[in-house]
Amino acid sequence: MSHISGHSSDRLPSLEQMTTTEPFAQPEHHVRDARASDAATLLRIYNREVLETTATLDAEPRTLEEQTRWLAERSGGHVVIVIEVGGSVAGFASLSSFKARAAYRPTVENSVYVDPDFQRRGLGRVLMAELIERARMFGFHSVIARIAEGNPASIALHQAFGYEVVGVEREVGRKFGRWLDVTEMQLML
Repeated sequence: MSHISGHSSDRLPSLEQMTTTEPFAQPEHHVRDARASDAATLLRIYNREVLETTATLDAEPRTLEEQTRWLAERSGGHVVIVIEVGGSVAGFASLSSFKARAAYRPTVENSVYVDPDFQRRGLGRVLMAELIERARMFGFHSVIARIAEGNPASIALHQAFGYEVVGVEREVGRKFGRWLDVTEMQLML
């Protein structure tokens, strides 16, 4: 599932704020490939989204063992990157297989998660730009984003990078006692 995580409706930036091309004023940041030693931090960021938001439709928190295995299974074009701010991991993003069948291999699905303490600083934009560059570098044909209802900041971010809505899956997920639609967006590379 693709998204920018953790924005509650009272903290959401406007579409104009999400699509500005002006640089963001913030401490120096650094994007790098994720390492095994990042697993616990990625777990903390991800599990908060599992427990508190619809940024992911996972309903059960991952264990450290599961997160470590997930990270170890990523290779080649199926990357996991992190963004550090002041030496701390502030978010992560990944490219994953879109579907298991061989004919879908040229397409990947993205995910972007930013720690709530670092949101609204443009870090999601930095991660997204790097993911798109990596997808091109590895020769993928398109990137799919699947965004659960209640995440307009994620939709705005994807639109700012040229993703287009290609469909809406109605009531395909259930979380926090309600049915959720999932918007599917696509970027042709």
